[in-house]
Parts: sequence; structure tokens; C-alpha cells
Amino acid sequence: MSNNFDTHQNHYIYIKKDSIPLVFIHGVGLDHQMWKPQIENLNEFSIITYDLLGHGKTPCKKEKLNFGDFSSQLNEILEYLNIDKIHLVGFSLGSLIALDFASKLREKINKLILIGTTYKRSSEERALVLDRYNQAKLNKPISKQALKRWFTDEYLKKNPKTYDLFIDILNKNSEDHKNFLKAYELFANHEDNTQVIQNITSNTLVMTGSDDSGSTPSMSKKLTKDLANSRYVEIKNGKHLCSIECADDVNMNIRNFIKS
Repeated sequence: MSNNFDTHQNHYIYIKKDSIPLVFIHGVGLDHQMWKPQIENLNEFSIITYDLLGHGKTPCKKEKLNFGDFSSQLNEILEYLNIDKIHLVGFSLGSLIALDFASKLREKINKLILIGTTYKRSSEERALVLDRYNQAKLNKPISKQALKRWFTDEYLKKNPKTYDLFIDILNKNSEDHKNFLKAYELFANHEDNTQVIQNITSNTLVMTGSDDSGSTPSMSKKLTKDLANSRYVEIKNGKHLCSIECADDVNMNIRNFIKS
């Protein structure tokens, strides 16, 4: 598995097999490393993971980011690799990017998988996210709070290496922190666009953890109702990062959906 950069300095990893590639988009403040359990388990598929603008090893020159920037970034990588059809998997902010991409470039999407997506946030839910964004803006460390929302305490106790890895990813130097805030601002202020949702025709799997407090099952059910060809799966006992803590369950659902 080698680190590669396209002509726009987007950092990606491409594992080539004889299949339509599964492309994974990580969440805000994270990087491609969050998909390790998927890369290891779904190894019969071609897989592309990459670092979003201003995350991991991908730089970000812009002062303000919008979803068009993130969709263009993914398209740049696909054009660079000469790939015209993908299965797209998004997590959290990555799911919102996946929805934007699938709405604009429908011909490139075979199947769409959304994990832990916010949708139709109530004013209280929006206020909580904005509060966290403002805390981060004040340079207050959010990593320990975030991990409590993302994993069960029991899991973190049993998996100190995962705990350390995520603390490490979330504790950023000043340049990375500045870039993280650009993406976080976009995520915190996001208002759902029904036009985007109505434009999506791909077969879609919407997944969320039963205990996800930020991207709740009720949000995912509403999204499934509004997406034309979609179905909903709830990951039992999963919190926000159920793709890691409940990886077997999530991977099984991804595999079955891609093969169905």
C-alpha cells in the first residue's frame, strides 16, 4: 500500500483489484486511516481512500471551503486514475460530500453508502454542533469529548491503540487546525438541500449506529425516506464510529449491498 499524490497534491491510496473501486470519504478532522478495518476486510474489491482538503497529507490553499470544492477534489482523483465508475462510501462530513458528488456526477456512481449522516437537524441539534465548532475555534481541545461521542467507553478501554491513534489524529498543529476549522465550519453550518437529495438516483444504503447521538437513527430514517432508491440499516450498539467499533457488522452490510 503506497502513498500517492495526484497532480493537485491530493493524497490517496489505491489498492487495485478486478472490481469497480470502493471509494471511502472520511469525516471532519480525521484522515484516510479511519478506514483500516474496511481496507483489511473488504480486500476482494479495488479500494481508494484519500485525505480530504486540509486533512492528513492533502494541503488546502483556500480560505473558505464549500461542498463543490470537496466534490471537485474527488473528481480530480478519479480523472487522474482514469476511473469512470465507483461505489462511494461516506462517513459523517464524508456522507454530505458523497451526497453532493452523487447529485452532481450521477453517471459516476454505481452504489452509494452513507454512514452516520446528519440530516434535517433540529435547531437544538444544530446549536450543539455550532457550540462544538466554537469551542474548537477557541483552540479548546475537543479530542477527548469527540472520542466519547464516537466510541463506547468499554471499547476505548479495550483498544488503547485506537484511542492513541485518534487522539494523535485529532490533536493538530496550528496549520492543520486552521484547515480543520474550514471543514468544520462547513459541516456545522450545513443546511440540507432537498434539490440535491431529489437529484440522486443511485441505489443507496443508509447506515447509522443505534447509539449515535449526533447523526441519529431518526435522521437516517428521514434521509432514507427522501432518497429515491434507498434502504436503512441500523448498527446495533454502534456509536458514531461504528465502522471501527462494529466493523464486522458494517463490513458485512457493505459487502452484501455491493454484491446484491
